[in-house]
Amino acid sequence: MNTVAAPAAARPLSALPFGQHLRRWREHRRLSQLDLADEAGVSTRHLSYMETGRAAPSREMVLRLAGRLDIPLRERNALLVAAGYAPMYRERPLTDPALAAARAAVDLILQSHEPWPALAVDRHWNLVAANRMVSPLLAGADAALLQPPMNVLRLSLHPQGIAPNIVNLAQWRGHIFERLRQQIHATGDAGLAALLDELRAYPMPDGAGAVTLAGEHLGVAMPLQFRSPAGVLSFISTTTVFGTPLDVTLQELALETFFPSDAFTADVLRALHAQAVDP
Repeated sequence: MNTVAAPAAARPLSALPFGQHLRRWREHRRLSQLDLADEAGVSTRHLSYMETGRAAPSREMVLRLAGRLDIPLRERNALLVAAGYAPMYRERPLTDPALAAARAAVDLILQSHEPWPALAVDRHWNLVAANRMVSPLLAGADAALLQPPMNVLRLSLHPQGIAPNIVNLAQWRGHIFERLRQQIHATGDAGLAALLDELRAYPMPDGAGAVTLAGEHLGVAMPLQFRSPAGVLSFISTTTVFGTPLDVTLQELALETFFPSDAFTADVLRALHAQAVDP
């Protein structure tokens, strides 16, 4: 079973020396010492000394290298701590008063997106918030999968989740796996690598592998075709992230918004929304 490897160690990465942190990320980005030294504006010799522990980096150097390696904020904090400096980026729950404006923005986007479904997830795809149009799509899922923290990828691909209702499950699985591989490459998150292994091990329902869609919206977007009591609903989705976050929580938050890709789906969703607003 092929998966994307994430930087891993027998002990937590935050406990590793700075040089080992740096080398793991450089190798994860598939850069030579010469490549990284050139991008960071330092000598190859000095970079080598930092990786072997013969030279200690300044705080500015840690941040410069982290920027060139495009390391997520959570791991930049780990690099700073390993180098002997205080973490720079705070991690607060979305309910923290300091994030009130961000939480209001998330709520506004989710509510304004109705009558179409929308939800917010954390870095491991656990549900943070959702609008009223998500619940109708979860009907029939096992209650255990709906308990917090509810992982939306596990829910969508688990045979006791909503996988039996996904008409193009084989294609949707492939789409999710590719997104996870890209996310693992960007973040080096071992938890995401474990989630990918788990999802790939789920069995496919009988006949799911035979379903093929024509065109995939002319190669523009991967549709999600969902079997509902009213008929097959067809969606395309977009992902929204905060543009310039300085908080770990905000950087790791993503909003998944779904749009109907045909008139039938739009009509069904409007009817469901009317029932939710005025039952």
